Amino acid sequence: MENKTIDLSALRIHRSDENQDGPPKKTVTYIVSSVVVLVLIAGGIYLSQILFAPAIEVRLATVSWTSPSQSNAVLMASGYVVAQRKAAVASKGTGRLVYLGVVEGDRVAKNQIIARLEDADVRAALEQAKANLRVSEADLKDAQQSLARQKSLLEKGLANQAEYDAADARLQRVIAGIEMAKAMVTSAEVQLENTLIRAPFDGTVLTKNADIGEMVVPMAASVGSKSAAVTIADMSSLQAEADVSESNIEHIKPDQPCEITLDAYPEIRYQGYVAKIVPTADRAKATVMVKVAFRSYDNRVLPEMGAKVLFLTKASDAAVMTEKPCLTLPASAVVERDGKKIAFRVIDNKATSVIISVGRMMGSSVEIINGLTSGEKVIDKADDSLKDGVKVKVL
Repeated sequence: MENKTIDLSALRIHRSDENQDGPPKKTVTYIVSSVVVLVLIAGGIYLSQILFAPAIEVRLATVSWTSPSQSNAVLMASGYVVAQRKAAVASKGTGRLVYLGVVEGDRVAKNQIIARLEDADVRAALEQAKANLRVSEADLKDAQQSLARQKSLLEKGLANQAEYDAADARLQRVIAGIEMAKAMVTSAEVQLENTLIRAPFDGTVLTKNADIGEMVVPMAASVGSKSAAVTIADMSSLQAEADVSESNIEHIKPDQPCEITLDAYPEIRYQGYVAKIVPTADRAKATVMVKVAFRSYDNRVLPEMGAKVLFLTKASDAAVMTEKPCLTLPASAVVERDGKKIAFRVIDNKATSVIISVGRMMGSSVEIINGLTSGEKVIDKADDSLKDGVKVKVL
């Protein structure tokens, strides 16, 4: 009965006294969750800006070789080296090709026999024409003697005028037959000459268009026939033909000094001048062809090579011509970040920076010492909006 009076209040647990040394667990959990949510929101915003931001529209500029003479240039145009004397050499006759004496790159002289067609039938026709001529010449002697005999008898009164006239007519027919036989011989000789393919001028063989055994005809009408045996060009007649926009043709004048650079050898420059402005425009391209002659060139200049023509205000002196070209880029494509010069390439539709070293200014361009190579394309007119990884759209 005494246990009923025991005070059990001392055994009560006071939960308010727990964790008095730190914040409650619920508070810590709330703070950590809030931080995580804020980080996720910030990351989502950043990723959305990268993934869903509109691409920046950009234009590209090309790293290229630039010569010092471009400082006094008024215009640049692209074109090709073209031989002004060029011929696809064919035969006037028809036959199978049995001889071809040249290959690509061979030099030929005017009237040199390049190829020959099968000529057995033509030679037979020539021999027949010569035989007919000999027969007619044999008849000539008999007709002359017959006429002389009739003339003598007519003078003695032993022959009448009709007999004399008949002998004279026979002589005239024999003479006409001889002329016809000579014409036939000449015709056969021409046909024989037509089986020979000769060079029309001194030049160099560019292409071989037919092979031995193929049919060569003046106008090829089937797959198995060829109209030309070879193509030759006079290598001393090479000129650069450039298309100049109609809006810029006013800057071009006859004999204007030029500088020609071949795409194959961008470090070599050739002096030239405007030889002719073709007096017609290309309606489709809205351009006018300008022919630029070389003042001198070497054997590296070949027909159909791509070329760039720089039209100058004055001729370049010897010192400028000997100065080597340098790699350049429009100055607007170079920006400075953290004390370094950089340019931006486009890789997978994203801007990618590259550190470069620059040199002197050349007009609106800047010399590239290292970091880029000729032909590379970078973003032109770079600004502060361009950064690594930014999406771009090339116009």
